[in-house]
Amino acid sequence: MMRITAKQTQKRQILQNIFHQKGRVTAIVGSAILTLTAILISNLRLSVLLYLVAYGIVSYPIILESVRNMFHGEFFDENVLMTIATIGALVLGEYPEAVAVILFYEIGELFEDAAISQSQRSISSLVKLKAQTANVKVAAGIQPVKLEAVSPGRTIVVRPGERVPLDGKLASETATVDMSALTGESVPNDLNVNDEILSGAINLFNAIEVLVTKPYEDSTVARILDMVENASSKKTPTEKFIKRFAKVYTPLVVLAAIILAIVPPLFFNEPLVTWVNRALVFLVISCPCALVISVPLSFFGGIGAASKQGILVKGSNFLEVLHRLDTVVFDKTGTLTVGHFSIDQITPAPEFTRDDLLTYAAIVEQHSTHPVAQSIVAAYHGDLQQYPVTNVAEKPGFGITATVNHQNVTVGNAKALKQVGIKLKNDQQVTTVFVAIDGQYAGSISVTDQPKPDSKQAISQLKQHGIKRTVMLTGDNHQIAAQIGKQLGIDEVQAELLPGDKVKVVDSLIQDAHQNKHCVGFVGDGINDSPVLARADVGIAMGGLGSDAAIEASDIVIMTDQPTKIVKAIDISKRTKTIVWENIIFALIVKGICLILGALGIAGMWEAVFADVGVTLLAVMNALRLQTLT
Repeated sequence: MMRITAKQTQKRQILQNIFHQKGRVTAIVGSAILTLTAILISNLRLSVLLYLVAYGIVSYPIILESVRNMFHGEFFDENVLMTIATIGALVLGEYPEAVAVILFYEIGELFEDAAISQSQRSISSLVKLKAQTANVKVAAGIQPVKLEAVSPGRTIVVRPGERVPLDGKLASETATVDMSALTGESVPNDLNVNDEILSGAINLFNAIEVLVTKPYEDSTVARILDMVENASSKKTPTEKFIKRFAKVYTPLVVLAAIILAIVPPLFFNEPLVTWVNRALVFLVISCPCALVISVPLSFFGGIGAASKQGILVKGSNFLEVLHRLDTVVFDKTGTLTVGHFSIDQITPAPEFTRDDLLTYAAIVEQHSTHPVAQSIVAAYHGDLQQYPVTNVAEKPGFGITATVNHQNVTVGNAKALKQVGIKLKNDQQVTTVFVAIDGQYAGSISVTDQPKPDSKQAISQLKQHGIKRTVMLTGDNHQIAAQIGKQLGIDEVQAELLPGDKVKVVDSLIQDAHQNKHCVGFVGDGINDSPVLARADVGIAMGGLGSDAAIEASDIVIMTDQPTKIVKAIDISKRTKTIVWENIIFALIVKGICLILGALGIAGMWEAVFADVGVTLLAVMNALRLQTLT
């Protein structure tokens, strides 16, 4: 039997959604054309036939859904109401009105579906984190083997620039790996022999050997992929307002129509036909066309306003969640910080100047590809080519040495200087590079990943907007994380976390927030953030520098990478919610007046449809105000 993969199932669902939407649009257009034709022709029988065909084409999925719902015990949802009301219009011979009502309803549903599905993508880019094969050492050399076939105890070779395919222990003497995709930590990790090395990390320098300790299904990459899938299934969906409203509204109007049809003839000796007709008119008037259109259109307008601000919202339900946020959780690197290093402080020894220290460090570091080295070179504005450099030797995990003007220069960490006889205590709260010249300590250069210019402002504004709890989760060490958190005014900081740890923390925060009927938002930008972005009530990704996986796993994407845009998104959410309620209240007031007039026999079918369409147009115009938000 052929095994259907998750990726194949996902593609099949996407195709089904596409065909469903195309079918719905075709039905709406076809029904509208038939209705216009029926209005224009003079043959009464043919006109009625066209109306019935037009009604059947566009109402078939609604009637089918209402029947299914009734079999599941849902007798009073909006599909049931639309079915009863429009069939009532047909019984009264009000064919154009019946088709018009169902057409308006379907158009509203189409808008809502478009708002929810717009810009949604699968989380397929996470597969890029997974290598396809591992280079296993065999007697004849190196042999590519599928990951699932590599058993613990085998030795694999990872070339420079390649991802580590499986979890294991470093069999080579030293290695420098980029762990940012896993931990979010921006500083490359220096490893020594027998140190643990995780799958998904990138080997930066020389080819290394890794002793595999876990099968693929238990590897870090496999667990991350699994967490994303599980987190997506756990996400609590925001109920559509109209369905919540219909649970109360629909049974009330149906009960009122039944009473209207039965009570006057039974107790007041009124004509049965007259009151049955009024009851059917009452049902037609009660059709929530203005509501089912204005609600999704208002949210769609909010989504459009957000997109103009560089905020991509993947569904109206996420826009609705934003205004209920009470806790916002942030990743650090690339989210609150700029994501690359810059020099923070230059501290020369007494015998040297700042310029001397930076010059010697830059001369040597120009021969290294390490991100910290590149930040030092970038800070030097002179011509490095004028200095003769020989005997360059870089040792991953320590630093780099070279001969400059017949002087032996060492640039690296405390371990590197210890090898030339200089003992240092590195208790810095930032990444620090030490320099020694001919065995003499020359000073230190600290580099840091600086906060984004608007990060502090964003935290402050969030608190002004009612966010009671701000939390930062990061893979960086505790000292650096605490310093950044204090600088930005964040309430809580948790550091040295792996992706699984972040999910657990966010799960706990969600439980606390949901007890008070609030929501939790998570803001991140890396592959390591994808499980948490999917788990949070609303996941917000920084799109400019963020990974594809983070963008695809999120619900909202900040395309400009500015944290203050989160505040703008909340503003738009609140404005949208206000306009939604304006439309709802206005529609209910007009609907209530028309229902009374219909029950009294004052309002007929055309008056009811005209009032309903008028309310709808006003609601749409009100929703368009969202497009003017700046």
